[in-house]
Amino acid sequence: MPERESASPQHDPDARLGDLFENLPDPSRQSPTVDNTPPAPGSRRAAREAATRGVRQGDELGVAGSHETGAPRTVPDSEATRAVPVAAHSAVAAAASASPATSSDAPATERHRETDVEADAEAAPVARGGSLDDLFHDAHEHDKPAAPKKKRRTGCLVALVIVLAVIGGIVAGGVWAWNTYGDKISDALGWGEPADWDAGQASGEVLVTIKDGDTGSPVSTALFEAGVTRTETVFYDYLVDENVAVTFYPGIYRLQEKMTAEAALAALQDPANKMENSASVSEGGTIESSLPTIAESLGMPVEDFQAAIDLGPAAYGVDAQSLEGWLFPAVYTFDPGITPQQVIQRMVDRTRESLDAAGVPAEDAQRVLTIASIIQREGATADFAKVARVIENRLDIDMKLQMDSTAQYGYGSLHEGVVSSSAEALEDPNPWNTYVNVGLPVTPIASPSDAAIKAAMNPADGPWLYFVTINLATGETQFSETYEEHLQGVEKWEQWCQANPDGGC
Repeated sequence: MPERESASPQHDPDARLGDLFENLPDPSRQSPTVDNTPPAPGSRRAAREAATRGVRQGDELGVAGSHETGAPRTVPDSEATRAVPVAAHSAVAAAASASPATSSDAPATERHRETDVEADAEAAPVARGGSLDDLFHDAHEHDKPAAPKKKRRTGCLVALVIVLAVIGGIVAGGVWAWNTYGDKISDALGWGEPADWDAGQASGEVLVTIKDGDTGSPVSTALFEAGVTRTETVFYDYLVDENVAVTFYPGIYRLQEKMTAEAALAALQDPANKMENSASVSEGGTIESSLPTIAESLGMPVEDFQAAIDLGPAAYGVDAQSLEGWLFPAVYTFDPGITPQQVIQRMVDRTRESLDAAGVPAEDAQRVLTIASIIQREGATADFAKVARVIENRLDIDMKLQMDSTAQYGYGSLHEGVVSSSAEALEDPNPWNTYVNVGLPVTPIASPSDAAIKAAMNPADGPWLYFVTINLATGETQFSETYEEHLQGVEKWEQWCQANPDGGC
């Protein structure tokens, strides 16, 4: 190695910095020259040229392959990744071949240019066989988010069914609760109508019968049935709420319609409203149920009235097996000193007046009274004419009437306060049981009103053979022509009875 290259420069402390720059040669523009001489084996230049030739051969193969298949060659992600450093080496090799000097002896400017070329190659890599867009095309494809999968329609339908089932259950539960406890809910929330009439609405005159031993609850019911109070329990509730202790005396009292509970109580306690020597028979009542009330109201022994009945129908001009049905339901006032027989005669005469007013021939009186007594016990007043038609339609085809009231009367359970009959009552072979016998009972089973007698004489037009009261509270009744329709009505009645266990079913 020459001495100048190995010797270290000596420091001159007296040398000035300016002398250094003054002695620099003038800059000259140098043009790169191409060195076509083959590189020395094993040199860095030989290695770079070998790498450059390998890359070009690979590019030619890739282009040829794409032409052979007729489609551009897709570069996998792994190959694209490997292509980056290879392309960088290619750029480095190309720059090296264009450089006039490759050894450490090259001027500083040339070595600096070579370093810049290599840095540019690393900063801007080019993939083999295409442009930068081709290099990163596949990578961008993989970066795209996957399309969301379509929701299964089955899952949506199942969810919808579940939601509808839940809503349906809530609605059904709400309907059941309202049908069962609607009145109580309305009362508790103040939505329902007031239980009592407002003061100042009372008008007219009605008669209310108080029986011996009646307490607040039965008196409350009697007031409601007579049209005095607005609801059946308001009078009793008033007694309880006000803690009123009162004794009710039997008799017939004059009151008004639409009275408040407080006003009704005051009227019952006023002796001026109690009618003397008065008695009453209720609509649909029987001799057995009416005699004790009559005796109490008139202050006579019940045995005396029973003796008057035992005289027989002929004693009162009645051609019948029994006086049942001949004691007309009404309120009667008698002169002092009247006898039990005179009382019974007065009631029988009132029945004849009703029969005459309805145009009933004398020879048909017993038959009409019998039909009217069944109508009175079986239907609501508004449906009397339809019930009469059902009876006539069945009689016309010799079909058993199958009326529960007749079976209950013959068995002795008519006044038990229930609509349905026991199996024993339905099967008992007495002459009043229309479940066993064809045709009418042997006598009337109760005291019919004017409306029932008129309906027996004027049945409504219709093909009905069946009827059933499906709501005992309102008296709503379904009339049917076929047995299948009737069974549907019976089912409604049973549902009402289940929802109203204390409704009298």
